[in-house]
Amino acid sequence: MRTWKLFPQNKIVAKYVDCYWLLEKEPGDVGYTHPKLNPDPAAHLILAKPEQEYRYSQNTQSARGRGCHWIFAHRKSFEMDHSEPFLILGIKFHVGVLYSLKLSSMTPAPALDQVVVADPHEIMGLEDVALRTLLAKTVMHSQNSCIELDELLLPWLLDGRSDKHSELTNKALPQLCSTSVSDMGAALCCSQRTLERSFLRVTQLTLKQYQSMMRLEAIMDYIYQMEDTSINWADVAAQFEFSDQPHLIRHLKDNIGSTPAAYVRRRDFAIDVYGNFE
Repeated sequence: MRTWKLFPQNKIVAKYVDCYWLLEKEPGDVGYTHPKLNPDPAAHLILAKPEQEYRYSQNTQSARGRGCHWIFAHRKSFEMDHSEPFLILGIKFHVGVLYSLKLSSMTPAPALDQVVVADPHEIMGLEDVALRTLLAKTVMHSQNSCIELDELLLPWLLDGRSDKHSELTNKALPQLCSTSVSDMGAALCCSQRTLERSFLRVTQLTLKQYQSMMRLEAIMDYIYQMEDTSINWADVAAQFEFSDQPHLIRHLKDNIGSTPAAYVRRRDFAIDVYGNFE
């Protein structure tokens, strides 16, 4: 099993890209074969060999295909089929930045809870041989790969265009970590309705949905670092500002489909199987 996470070095690229990450499962690696992805407000571009299969399931729906693909922002968890060896290189974008970028002509407009085929040639100029070479190099030379990815993405990102909606959303995102939704309009000196409309237009999420997803991610990171026997759920509820333990239980069940006790028994999310790699 190989994983790494690196951050873009180019300042322009860093405005759009949160991080690069790699995940490889080699023959003989033992682990959970169908891990789940957390709900995520960010989009990921997944680079993979054209013949490599993927499958993501959510409730009764399933997205499957081969090669490179987009995972757009999703409000519920995805179950992934990782039963066979694979190598994927991920590009995680900042929340909402795809609004300012032109995607491939073959790619549908970003839509919540969707996994769709991606064209690495239109976005990064990568033909089949170049894509395979890049993937092979990223396994052994991660730091050099980070610089190469910056260079490949830069021409596309230079065409990014902001407007009043994306600018307002970018101001709101960092403040949502510490400011209640009802106070956000006043904090940004605009009407609450204007902010809600712009945020929804750029991210396809409401302010409350985004804040809830960020809290869930923090909870999952916190639980990941703890031994099963040491978790006091009443303390977790208090730390993450739930009014009581039942509200925490309902929050987890609504978002990851499991009660806290059931989740800890299985530890079946990507963070549990592969660590915090993205």
